[in-house]
Amino acid sequence: MNYVSTRNNSVKVSAAYAIAHGISAEGGLYVPESIPALTADDFAALSKLDYKGKAEFILKKYLTDFTDAEITHCVNGAYTGSFDDEKPAAIAQLGDKINILELWHGPTCAFKDLALQLLPYLLTTSTKKVADGKKTVILVATSGDTGKAALEGFKDVDGTEIIVFYPSEGVSPMQKLQMDSQKGNNVHVCAIKGNFDDAQSGVKAIFTDNETKATLAQNGMEFSSANSINWGRLVPQIIYYISAYCDMLAKGDDLSNGFNIVVPTGNFGNILAAYYAKEMGVPVNKLVCASNANKVLTDFINTGVYDRNRNFYTTISPSMDILISSNLERMLYILADGDDKYIADIQSQLANDGKFTVKESILNKLQTLFYGACCDDNGTLKTIKDTFDKYGYLCDTHTAVAVNAYEQYVADTNDNRPVVIASTASPYKFAKSVISALTDQIPNSEFDTVDALSGLTNTAVPTPIAELKTATARFKDIYEKQDMYKAVCKCLDIK
Repeated sequence: MNYVSTRNNSVKVSAAYAIAHGISAEGGLYVPESIPALTADDFAALSKLDYKGKAEFILKKYLTDFTDAEITHCVNGAYTGSFDDEKPAAIAQLGDKINILELWHGPTCAFKDLALQLLPYLLTTSTKKVADGKKTVILVATSGDTGKAALEGFKDVDGTEIIVFYPSEGVSPMQKLQMDSQKGNNVHVCAIKGNFDDAQSGVKAIFTDNETKATLAQNGMEFSSANSINWGRLVPQIIYYISAYCDMLAKGDDLSNGFNIVVPTGNFGNILAAYYAKEMGVPVNKLVCASNANKVLTDFINTGVYDRNRNFYTTISPSMDILISSNLERMLYILADGDDKYIADIQSQLANDGKFTVKESILNKLQTLFYGACCDDNGTLKTIKDTFDKYGYLCDTHTAVAVNAYEQYVADTNDNRPVVIASTASPYKFAKSVISALTDQIPNSEFDTVDALSGLTNTAVPTPIAELKTATARFKDIYEKQDMYKAVCKCLDIK
């Protein structure tokens, strides 16, 4: 299995190279040359395996330059002892047809754990193959969850340094404390004055600057990424959608007519993984892309016009407060039948003008695959309350956006197939917002709010959240967005 760049498909590299380097030299993203197909016999075999067994089976299809022993080592390291009840992707059923895929039972209580517990193993294995002994510097831009999950995954991993940038006013108090209190001798956390898109653009600019890369090389280092621009972040996410399908088969669900998947997403990576699962043979009918008030993806799916020149909203679902959805580039490359020059052109338009419009043929394919829906904060809060009142199920602000989008989809299409809704974070990561949907009695302090939410809903506070009560912030630096390179130099002690 080779990987090509979305902006220059004459570039062909191994999985290890793609994972170790994160992004192609001209700024394109690595995609597999082909998508492996699974047979009915494969799915029958997968249904009998635990999550680790499923992960090994699927990774072998994509990481063909890894040995079986290397893949087993990576999977066992990532998924042993890190998740509640050894079940990284448990399903909660609401009524007859709604399956909530709970992806937040890991060490940071967010879906990013399923990829970012595995990525350090994939990356260190890859760098041994292709990096010539250089230290790997992981650069991360985060809207909240990726940062903590990456820090937790890479802390004290030999041969790595990790630097996380987050918008100082764009994450929840719990997310901020999780990052600023991170332990580890190789971790660095920097807040910036700006939003997530500023952080993401800054990281990408540093990544692709030749002078910066030369400076790192002189110091025995090279960059890689833990954002979902890295294929090593994306491929683990495919696993949990295939796992969900197998679990539904195992419990006897009637999937003869397929099922739908709903994903709350800002950067498009999580729903792109669901698309890959569909192309591998999972019988997905429609992929519902759920957005908050920053509805650039909803508008794009409905019109074919991607336009980031709009108001940016800071919402109660901050991990989706994004106007530049970097993983959309991979999807567009597929829809454009691998036309790398076309992708390079529209990405240049996005960088220069802040917008592009896709061809009608691409829009038609997009709308066949995806349905776009969005809701604002009021809709999010109402959905949290309605879901709790109807099912006794407490969801966070991002999952509520997905539930709301699903309800819009059913009302619009009358499609009552079974559905998998990706639940991307514990409600306790956003306790103040969640409790405000249920009561007017809201304590002042963050942890009093956590306790109040637990008492009100009779749900347990996740251990990683409870342990933050005694955490102390280590990182307090705030940088101007144009000073991100200076921050990197300071963290790495280079000039």
